[in-house]
Amino acid sequence: MDTTLTIKGQVTIPKRLRDALDLAPGSRVRFTINREGEIVVRKAGSSRKRPADRFAKARGLAQVQWRTDALMALLRD
Repeated sequence: MDTTLTIKGQVTIPKRLRDALDLAPGSRVRFTINREGEIVVRKAGSSRKRPADRFAKARGLAQVQWRTDALMALLRD
């Protein structure tokens, strides 16, 4: 998998590799060189935890207590 080095020495980590390492914006990575001279990229300690899903942060924060049947009746009328 090839990528191009920018003039600032930056590269884009391909999505397939970001997904495999569970990397998100703000994630820290560690670069090392092994005995064969290959660069190894590992996920370092994370500065923030990602929620389990995109709704995890909002779950349970609603202040309105609706019953499903009452809400559906309101939406259908």
